[in-house]
This record gives sequence, C-alpha cells and structure tokens, in this order.
Amino acid sequence: MNEDYDIAVIGGGPAGLMAAGRAAELGARVVLIEKNNTLGNKLLLTGKGRCNITNDTEDVREMVQVYGKNGKFLLSSFFKFGPKETIRFFNERSVKTKTERGNRVFPASDNSLHVLNALKRYLKKNKVALELDAKVKRFVYPALPRQAGQGQGEKDGKIEKLVLANGRKIKAGKYIICTGGKSYSFTGSTGEGYVWAKKMGHTIEDLAPALTPVITEEKLWTKQLEGLSLKNVEISVWKNDKKIDSRFGEALFTADGMSGPIILDMSKNIGKAFPGAIKIKIDFKPALSFEKLDKRIQRDFEEGSKKMYRNILDKLLPKKLIPLVIELSGIPSAKKVSDITKEERNRLVHLMKEFEIRVKKLTGYRKAIVTSGGVKLSEIDPNTMKSKLIDNLYFAGEVIDIDGPTGGYNLQICWSTGRLAGESATQQ
Repeated sequence: MNEDYDIAVIGGGPAGLMAAGRAAELGARVVLIEKNNTLGNKLLLTGKGRCNITNDTEDVREMVQVYGKNGKFLLSSFFKFGPKETIRFFNERSVKTKTERGNRVFPASDNSLHVLNALKRYLKKNKVALELDAKVKRFVYPALPRQAGQGQGEKDGKIEKLVLANGRKIKAGKYIICTGGKSYSFTGSTGEGYVWAKKMGHTIEDLAPALTPVITEEKLWTKQLEGLSLKNVEISVWKNDKKIDSRFGEALFTADGMSGPIILDMSKNIGKAFPGAIKIKIDFKPALSFEKLDKRIQRDFEEGSKKMYRNILDKLLPKKLIPLVIELSGIPSAKKVSDITKEERNRLVHLMKEFEIRVKKLTGYRKAIVTSGGVKLSEIDPNTMKSKLIDNLYFAGEVIDIDGPTGGYNLQICWSTGRLAGESATQQ
C-alpha cells in the first residue's frame, strides 16, 4: 500500500522535529518517520538532561567561526533562524529560558523534556502524521543520481518512494533525511543516513566520534580522582613534544580518564593525532607564571613554616588532588615546610603547572555527543539544504559534515538547518 504526502521527514530528533513542524506549519502534508517508538530520545540526553538549547551569540558571523572552516556553510540558515529566533520559538511555546556562563541557553526548568514536549505540541498543532517504530529499509529512485551540475532530464535522480522494514511504502514529493550521526547509538543513531546518502551518489566525509571523553593510561590516578571537577584550568594536548591544542575552562576526572567541556572540545583533535604518544598537560594555576606561583608557594610556606607538607596545600589545590600531588612530588608528607628544599619546591611548581597524563584512546561513539564528518557540504545547497545530486532530497542536522564545540552550538545546527530544509521543501 502506498501512502502519499508532500514531504517525508526521516528521523525524529531535533532537526527532524523542526523540519517536519515547519513544513506542516506552511501547509504541507507531512509525515515524520522514526525508527524508535518515541521521539527525541537523544534530545532528552543533551546537556546532561538539561538541554543546552543554543548559544546566545549576538553576531551570527562571529558564531559560525567556532565551527571552523565549514562554518560559513551555516550562514544562510543562521541568518534566517539563529539563536535569537530559536530562543523566541521556545519562549512562545511555553519554554522559559535562562542564559548561563558562556552564553549557554537552557530551559529555566533545567528539564529537556519540556523542550521535547514543546516540539511535540508543534507537530500536533500542525497535523504532522507520525510513523513510530518505522524503520526505513530503502529508497526507490528510477534512475542513477546525477552528478552535481549535470542535468539528465527532469525525472533523473529523483526519489520515487521509500520502503519500510515491514514492507509498507511511503511516497512523497520531497524527502528530508535527519537521521543524525553514529553517537549514542542506543538512542537510534546508527548511521543509516550515511548509507542511504552514499547509495544515492553522495560523498561521505570521514566519520569520527567528536565531543567524547578520553581514556587515560593512568587508571589508578583517575580512579583516585574520580568525580573531581576542575574549574579555571588550562589543559593542553601534546604529541612528540609539540602542542596541538589548548583550552581554558572546566574539566572532570572520570573512573577511567577525563571528560568535561575542555576535554570534549579537544577530543576531535586528539582523535586526529593518533597514532602516537599523546599527552595531556593540566595547568592548575594558569593565571600565574612559574615564577609567580613559586613566590606564592614560598609565601604560603613562610606563613605556615611549622606545618607539615601534607597540611599546607589546601589553599593551592582541591582536597582530592592533594594526596596524589604529594606522592608525585616525592616530598615526604610529614616533612616540615621549613625543611623543604628549593629543588623539591620546584618539583611541586612543575606538577601544578604541567600535570601530565598519557592518553590511551577516546571512548568512541558510545559516549560521543556528536559525530564528525558526514554528507559532503559541497553537495548540498546551503541556501535550501537541498541535495545537488537528487532533485527532491534534503538534509539537516548531524548527518551533514559539520559539528561544533560544546555550549549549544550543535543543537543550533539542528534547529537552523532543520527549519530551512522544511521551509525549502515546502516552497520549492
């Protein structure tokens, strides 16, 4: 049995929800096809369940720079529906928002479910047909896909219909693929969109986990430090004594390594640096030079000259870190501060400025927030999100080859490209 619609959106994540809702709002007959039995599974996990909706950056041109060389692709979609429009969209649908450090925008309730419910109401109001528990098996197109810039006739490279795993066929005038990447595969993001796009002639840029924690060689250390949150630190990544990345901000020790905003944002570059010996260096006091930190420690030692070494570090380091620093410094914990030598003090300074940890590997897709790589941008029209190879195909969200740092940047890609794809598919 064939079921006809104007637009079929595949994928019930943030990009798909926005695309389907917007297309239906403009009058199209829309079906949203989702392989899970519920919508927005991955959306509920974002921001540790709080949902970092966007980053409230004032200047869109400045914002796209954080995405690197691919950022300019987003200019059109961001100018049409950027952070301000996203915040207004949710505010108008009963989701009050708040802005935290780094311009990160969250629902005032700190509950991602409220964001998802607003999008569900958006679909319901605009009469989007839902197909849940509906896995797409294949797309049917009668001719080989065109190469970009080569016309082969009006019907060439045009999708005719799609077939579900249960044999049902769904026919639409336009199709929007919003299937996400390969990260958090337990939510349904298993990379089918890449397979379909490749079969239809699209190039898939190398895929890799991004915004993912790291696993370190020093498991005993990290187990000892598990749960320790670091603030206002600088962390750099080194390969063969060459610095390849450096960030300032927050990080977190886990049972088998490190996570937190700094680590997640650097994980893409860490992954590219393999194979080889990769080290992380933590500067616990980035505001102080080696010389100034040494003077600070000397002053503390003079004020507490009668104290034992193990009792003098509480003003300099987090409590959980002190036993390990004492061990690594090689200074006896019961030694009087007044007896500590210049050489010993110098070891302490270097530990606080260059605390080294060896990176074993990344945790991979199972804990990655997003996927790097995807459908090649030069094969998509940035003004419409339409495929340049397939006449009635559009892409939106994580499936395309662009990703950003933590802080709401990746969800903004979904909102902006999803809305633009929905509008374009309706209007063209």
